[in-house]
Amino acid sequence: VAAGLMVGAFFLWGEVFEGLLTGREGASAGRWDWAFVVVLLMLDVFLPIPATAVLTSLGMAYGPWLGGAIGALGTFCAGSTGYVLCRFLNERAARFLIGERGLELGRSFFAQSGGWVIVVSRWMIILPELLSCFAGLVRMPPREYFAALLCGVVPLSFTYSFLGATEWAKDNPWLVLALSAA
Repeated sequence: VAAGLMVGAFFLWGEVFEGLLTGREGASAGRWDWAFVVVLLMLDVFLPIPATAVLTSLGMAYGPWLGGAIGALGTFCAGSTGYVLCRFLNERAARFLIGERGLELGRSFFAQSGGWVIVVSRWMIILPELLSCFAGLVRMPPREYFAALLCGVVPLSFTYSFLGATEWAKDNPWLVLALSAA
């Protein structure tokens, strides 16, 4: 399924993104391409999507401000998806997935430093969506979770979008995307 989604996305939008990266004349982002990118970032909950490279490409395609806003929306939706899906699981399912001890430790951990962990984890690979799901399983308060998520995704999205909008990124698009993904 993951391979099919990636191959399908390449056939649908590969030429557009390649044109944007290579600076081909007449290449521009389509009217609804931003929505595809938001969905792509949301799939990061289920698939290993290099979100930082996607955020950088948003800066290349839409500029630093609009690209950052679209990236913030997509990464916020991704974190929200993991949290909400796991939050809807009942206590029994959470115990089955992480055990009684894991539930206790998780609740204690998120009560003490959960907000900071959510904010800082956005800058790491794999951890953001895992911690979002874990926060949902241990019932981190929604108000605290969503505030922390917003504080994490906005700086991340705009930083990578600004990187993608630089002149250096326009001159070396593949190198910048590779560094962003790494």
